[in-house]
Amino acid sequence: MADSTAKSSRTRDLIKLLERRGPLVGANFSASSETIGDIKEFLNVLVVGAGGLGCELLKDLALSGFQKLEVIDMDRIEVTNLNRQFLFRLEDVGKPKAEVAAKRVMERINGVEIRHHFCRIEDKPLEFYEKFNIIVLGLDSIEARSYINAVACGFLEYDSDDNPIEETMKAMVDGGTEGFKGHARVILPGLTPCFECTIWLFPPQVKFPLCTLAETPRNAAHCIEYAHLIKWDEVHSGKSFDPDNPDHMQWVYTEAAKRAELFGIQGVTYSLTQGVVKNIIPAIASTNAIISAACSLETLKIATGCSKLLSNYLTYNGVEGLHTKVTEFVRDKDCLVCGPGVLIELDASVTLKKFIDMLKDHPKLFLTGVSITYRGKNLYMRAPPVLEEMTRPNLDFQLFELMDRTPKDIIHVTGTAGKGEKKQSCLRKLRVVFKGLDGVTDLDMAGGA
Repeated sequence: MADSTAKSSRTRDLIKLLERRGPLVGANFSASSETIGDIKEFLNVLVVGAGGLGCELLKDLALSGFQKLEVIDMDRIEVTNLNRQFLFRLEDVGKPKAEVAAKRVMERINGVEIRHHFCRIEDKPLEFYEKFNIIVLGLDSIEARSYINAVACGFLEYDSDDNPIEETMKAMVDGGTEGFKGHARVILPGLTPCFECTIWLFPPQVKFPLCTLAETPRNAAHCIEYAHLIKWDEVHSGKSFDPDNPDHMQWVYTEAAKRAELFGIQGVTYSLTQGVVKNIIPAIASTNAIISAACSLETLKIATGCSKLLSNYLTYNGVEGLHTKVTEFVRDKDCLVCGPGVLIELDASVTLKKFIDMLKDHPKLFLTGVSITYRGKNLYMRAPPVLEEMTRPNLDFQLFELMDRTPKDIIHVTGTAGKGEKKQSCLRKLRVVFKGLDGVTDLDMAGGA
C-alpha cells in the first residue's frame, strides 16, 4: 500500500527513472528507489538569481526531488517583473525576490526547505559557496557569471600530474535566455569548458559615442544614455548613480523623456530606461520554462548519474519554429580560471622579493618585470609608479604572510615571459604550496583554494 501511494505521488515518474538501468546511465549510477531519498537528505543546491529563470529553476528543482535548496538574489520585485516571474504578485512589489520566491515554492511543495539570501553574490564568503554540491545559475549578467565561475573553479584542486581531483569539483549548471532564444550548459571544472573558456560566446556590450549622445541623438536609447552618463553627473556632481534605486531610475527616465521631446524622438518609456541603463536582456516566460527544464534535468543527472550529461552546450531558438542544438566546446587547458596553472613549492620563509627572483629562472616561466596579485589584492605592482611605490614595502615580507598564512592557493602574475627575442607579455596562474606546514604533506595534494 505504501509503495502504491509513493508511485501515485508527484515523484512517481522520477522514482521510475531512478529504478531502471539503461544504455545511457552514468558509470556510477545505482538503480534504486532509495536514490530519491538521498537527493532529499544529502544534496545541497544553490540557485543564483531569483528572476524569470530563477523562479522556474526553484520550482523545477523542488519538483525534481531536491529538498535542500538555497537562493541568492540582490534585487527587489518591480511591477515590470510580474508578466514573467510567476512566483510574484502585485502585493509583493518592493520585497526581496529571493525571500518571496522561496516562500511561494515552500507553500506549494511539501517538505522543501529553501533558505533565501537577499544580498550581492560578492557579499558571501567563499565558505558559503563551498558547502553546495551543485550551483545552478539563472543570471542575466556576464559579470555575475564570471564571479561565480571563478569561485567554483577556485575550489578545484589538481594532483602532481595536473589531473583534476574529482572530489574537489564544484559542478555548475548555467542557463540563460534572451527573448525566444536560450542556452543551457554543464560546467565541470577541470573537465569541461568553464565560463571563462568560452567568454567569446557573448557579444560585446553596445557602446554609444559620447558625441552622438551629446549632440545628435537619433533614438530613444541615445536619450536615455545621455541622461544616465552625461546629465546625471552635471546635476549630481560627485554622487554615484545607483541603478537599483527607483528614485535614481525615475530621474533618468524623466530627463530622457525631456530630451526625446526636444529632438522629436519617440519611444522613451520607464521600462526601456531600465533595460538600457541596467543592460536588461528581454525575457519571455515560455523560454524561461524551457531552459529551466533543461537545467533542472542536467542537475538531476549530475546528482544521480541516471543519464549521460549534456556535452556540453545546448542552444534553443524559438524565433521561427523550434530549433535545438548541442555543441561540444573544448576546454582551454591554459585557462587562468579552471586550468591547473604552474605548481611551485616554497618554504614559508621565502620573501616576496625572493619569490619574484625565482620566477626569472623557473624552467616553465622565465618571468621578468612581474606584478603579483592574490585574490584581487595587489601584492606588488611594477607600474604605474604610484602603485609600485605603494606596494614596494611588501617585497620584504614573507609571501606566506602576504597570502594570509594559507598553506596552498592561487596567485596571478603578469610580466614578460621567454628568453632573448622571444619575450612577450603574459598573465600566468601559479599554484603556490608552502612545504612543511600542517595540512600540506604531499605534493599530489597541491591545488587551488
